[in-house]
Amino acid sequence: QVQLVESGGGLVQAGGSLRLSCAVSGRFIIINAMNWYRQTPGKQLEMVAGINSGGTTNYAESVKGRFTISRVNVNNTVYLQMNSLKPEDTAVYFCNADVAVARFASQSYWGQGTQVTVSS
Repeated sequence: QVQLVESGGGLVQAGGSLRLSCAVSGRFIIINAMNWYRQTPGKQLEMVAGINSGGTTNYAESVKGRFTISRVNVNNTVYLQMNSLKPEDTAVYFCNADVAVARFASQSYWGQGTQVTVSS
């Protein structure tokens, strides 16, 4: 069983910063890609940022230059540093990880979500 536990959400004023963390635990061989998604009521799930096992990153256009994704493999943790936050960044943020649970067998896992609210 693989679990993802997120932390770091909260309420912040526009222009402020937050850092989200997501720790992966359980039985697995290796974590491949790790991603952050977000969702607001009535909208589709949006991929915010991703990082692969080699450290290559990608970002949604709306967060480029403001958000930074990173990972610490020894701790099986992915982070999302969010700077210059805007009210439109308000959403529930979900961590996602593609995990090799056995040889030639990968599965996608999700965290429970953490609320980020940016006040104007």
